[in-house]
Amino acid sequence: MTATILRANYDDPALDHFLRDHLSDLSQTAPAESQHALDYTTMRSTPGFRLWVADIAGDVVGTVGLGHLDATHEELKSMRTSPNHRGHGIGRALLHHAISDARNRGVRRLSLETGSMEFFAPARALYERAGFIDCASFGDYPTDDPNSVFMTLLLPQ
Repeated sequence: MTATILRANYDDPALDHFLRDHLSDLSQTAPAESQHALDYTTMRSTPGFRLWVADIAGDVVGTVGLGHLDATHEELKSMRTSPNHRGHGIGRALLHHAISDARNRGVRRLSLETGSMEFFAPARALYERAGFIDCASFGDYPTDDPNSVFMTLLLPQ
C-alpha cells in the first residue's frame, strides 16, 4: 500500500495520538533535557510551522515538519514513521517531500537535531543518504549535549 502525503489536519485526533506515541518512543532514549521533540500543542501554535502526514487508508503512519529558523534556514522536526510501517520507504518519501517544499519556497538550508543513540541510527543513515552532513549545534540547542547529533543540508536553488 502506498502512503499519501498530506498537510496535517490538527483537528484529527489520530494525529494527536500519533504525535503522543512519538514523544513516548523518545522518552525512553535520553534524559529529559536532551529531548527536543515538539508536542502537538506547540506545533499547532507555532506560526509558520509546516507539518505533513503520511496517510494509508485514513491512518496516520508518518509525520515530518519544518520549523522556521530564519528567512533561508529551516529545521526538520517531528520525523517519525509508525513502527509497523518502518522499512517501506515512508520516511524517505516524507523527507523528500519536506526538502522539495523547502526548496520550492526558497529555503537555502535545512538543519536537524537527532539522537546519538543506536535507536536513531536508521534515521541518521536516512538523512546521510539524502545528503545531510554533520554540523555544529544551531538555534537554541546546547553545544555540548552528547545525546544530540546535528546535521544540515544546503539546498541548491
